[in-house]
Amino acid sequence: MHPKAPLVLMLFFLGLGMEPVTALASTVTITVTDEDTGKRIPCRVHLVNSVGQAVQPKNWPFWHDHFVCNGRVTVRVDPGSYVLQIERGPEYAKITTPLTVAPDSNQKLEATLKRLVNMASENWWSGELHVHRSKEHIELIMQAEDIHVAPVITWWNMNNLWKGRRVPVPATVHFDETRYYDLMAGEDEREGGALLYFHLNRPLRIARARREYPSPMKYVIQAKKRHDNAWVDVEKPFWWDMPTWIASGLIDSIGLANNHMCRDQMLETEAWGKARDIGRLPAPLGNGWWSQEIYYHLLNCDIRIPPSAGSASGVLPNPVGYNRVYVHVERPFNITKWWESLRSGRSFVTNGPLLQVQANGQHPGHVFSIDEHPRSLNVQLSCELVSRDLVGWIEVIKNGVVVSRESFSPQEGSLKQNAPQPAAIRLKTEFPFLEFKSNGWFLVRVVIDNPATFRFASTAPFFVERKGHPRRVSKTSAWFFLEWVRQRIQRIDLAEGPRRTNVLSYHEEAVRYWQDLVDRANVD
Repeated sequence: MHPKAPLVLMLFFLGLGMEPVTALASTVTITVTDEDTGKRIPCRVHLVNSVGQAVQPKNWPFWHDHFVCNGRVTVRVDPGSYVLQIERGPEYAKITTPLTVAPDSNQKLEATLKRLVNMASENWWSGELHVHRSKEHIELIMQAEDIHVAPVITWWNMNNLWKGRRVPVPATVHFDETRYYDLMAGEDEREGGALLYFHLNRPLRIARARREYPSPMKYVIQAKKRHDNAWVDVEKPFWWDMPTWIASGLIDSIGLANNHMCRDQMLETEAWGKARDIGRLPAPLGNGWWSQEIYYHLLNCDIRIPPSAGSASGVLPNPVGYNRVYVHVERPFNITKWWESLRSGRSFVTNGPLLQVQANGQHPGHVFSIDEHPRSLNVQLSCELVSRDLVGWIEVIKNGVVVSRESFSPQEGSLKQNAPQPAAIRLKTEFPFLEFKSNGWFLVRVVIDNPATFRFASTAPFFVERKGHPRRVSKTSAWFFLEWVRQRIQRIDLAEGPRRTNVLSYHEEAVRYWQDLVDRANVD
């Protein structure tokens, strides 16, 4: 990792000889360079006026409150006060500065972005799975967000960009040596929730699907049968059909860092998913905690599904890669190895802090084995964290329970010596030995002190297996999902007949699956 260095921000004024748009209009030219290389660098820019309106320049990809550029942009603006923010994903320090634009002026601003850490140099490669942006702009967007893998959703229920057009072969595009995007990603989003599809060679025919019929499971089965290596992601944990999808055994990942977690706010409800207890998990952060709880219930049922991340940029206000998953891949890097490592859980998800954890020298996803002698396993956890935000705490979760927590404050506590620097907090710590005498799982989670949105990082789980012992299954967690599916059945909005019978068949199969887990559970 690079040592801490202060941001460099130079602002000066220079007449450019440009004609103003009106008698009072002005221009601002922004040039952004990388501090290490001195070269211009693609980045994301937020330029917002005093009433909260974002400036939208011509000829650059814009979404919601920001645009991306190749490192140099000229914007025409009205005179007044602005706030300028420049970012390039979480591995760079961000720049925030006020900007006053005088009438009929041409201003030039030069900004230098400081890289805080180079995750790829340590074999951690970033990606996200929920992108609704233009395929014509995706390369610049990925460069500006410094992200390596970004499938682009080009077909979904109400639209198919390939209708009447030739499907690209191959659908995966490789550029900049280590960046990849897939032009055949798709989404099926209906009454039971949303599923994301990857590695298909043509879209699924879902345009005629209605809210409840046919079951999303019809398309899951089609994808797995017709397309080699088809990947299906549950876009959020709390969708009503999630336990039914999981029971099929055909799901590959689940969105732990999902698009209800936005850059400056939370989507505070579960939409048409299973609602949380808002008394116990109040807004605005309760939805984020609910996703965590549900995922831990899955792990407690010995369902070893890796967490994924998605931002839904192009639909929700996030930039691409706000929610992202880092996957550990040894060089030489390629897209096939990235997906293989994601499946193995050698990963962590984040929407801010960068969290590298090893357990006895192993990366997340590792399965530890306990022999008869010795009779227990001691795990030493070492954590390395870089965060641009103030950390609330770092904690170890074992079998769904917080067993160790280290609070962070720049004024007090055991981590006082690691007080935040101007651009980032850097922390290395080790937790007390974690002891296992039987089967189970554990992970490490970092929670940021942010009252407006659930900002966090979480490793994928590590697992522990004791030879000759059955896998650990919690009756409480299995029952949690069994009741969930039963509630979902009561919500099926179809008249009696063949269609209702067909849809119910998948949920009834899920009831049998979860009931079997309840019956086989070996811990409470």
